[in-house]
Amino acid sequence: MDFLQVIAVIFSLLIAVAVHECSHAFVADRLGDPTARVAGRVTLNPLAHIDVFGALFLFLVGFGWGKPVPVNTRFFSRPVLYESLVSLAGPLSNFLFCLLVAGVLHFSRDVLPHQAFRFLMTVFDMNLGLCLFNLFPFPPLDGSKFFRILVPKKMLPAYDRYLEVGTIYTVLFLVFDAMVLSNILGYSLVTTAVSVVFGFIKGAIFLGF
Repeated sequence: MDFLQVIAVIFSLLIAVAVHECSHAFVADRLGDPTARVAGRVTLNPLAHIDVFGALFLFLVGFGWGKPVPVNTRFFSRPVLYESLVSLAGPLSNFLFCLLVAGVLHFSRDVLPHQAFRFLMTVFDMNLGLCLFNLFPFPPLDGSKFFRILVPKKMLPAYDRYLEVGTIYTVLFLVFDAMVLSNILGYSLVTTAVSVVFGFIKGAIFLGF
């Protein structure tokens, strides 16, 4: 990877994280919880959303996350549903941003300089990758809170305990997958799973334009 591509990856990551976390904060605010807005998170400024540990994890094992958006479900009139919608907002915003970038690439590909084309494609890849990775149902990823809406009411206390303690197990598994399983199997289970879906969706999007 050349120097310009490294810069493109870093800026693309900042854009993807800013879009993702700002969307969480915006939807929470619109649904009645001002916590994220008061904390200054309804912004596209990436500096407000970067999590140092999440960024370090990205460079170590290939996946990471932004600073969690504070959400107080006591402000919601329908806590389970609204928390699920707030969780979905991040990945959905990244996917919609992918469609926007794909449209720009399609309609301007004949006039875009090569470096601009590469940069926009990197922006597309980062947003789609962040979207798909965050849909895994493992804390602290968004999928774990979104799928809470499907959990039977009598099982919610147990599921909430899983959300509270599950982050450490997710981190340990990702490290184990990247450092151990990838050496034993010759490939990472997480990376392979994301890559298969990633390739299918990316191909479908660009075939649609």
